[in-house]
Amino acid sequence: MSTVTPQQLIAAQQSSLETLFGFANQAFAGFEKLVALNLQVGKANLAESQQILAKAVAVKDPSELIALSASLSQPAAEKVAAYGRQVHEIVSGVQAELSSAATSQFQQAQKDAQGFIESLAKNAPAGSEGAVAAWNSAFSAANATYESASKAAKQFVATVSAGA
Repeated sequence: MSTVTPQQLIAAQQSSLETLFGFANQAFAGFEKLVALNLQVGKANLAESQQILAKAVAVKDPSELIALSASLSQPAAEKVAAYGRQVHEIVSGVQAELSSAATSQFQQAQKDAQGFIESLAKNAPAGSEGAVAAWNSAFSAANATYESASKAAKQFVATVSAGA
């Protein structure tokens, strides 16, 4: 019967660590984008506030101040909406990258598990066909469950994104 070698365990651990750090790097890249966006928005708001304050100080009568206030509400609402869209794009992009990476990692794990089961079946002692068949059945059921959950999750994300 075939057994797992220390080299195979080391390779599996290295692969898992690479995957973990890949996910962490993708998350940090998204965080960096959010920080950059917030810095950009903060700088723009500071400059705009300075201009608005200069205009407000230069106002000579209350009607000008009311007109200035009214002229600011529409652009402010548009800026908030644009900011929300940009945040959504960044978060959606990171989510899509992580989802894609997780899917490919899972598919590789499926292939590895299938290879292990096939190796087990080839090297199994006589009379163990029932156990091997049970492993195959459990593996197939797990794959079907994953596929069903994955489709439902993708459908849910698409529905939520369409509503946003």
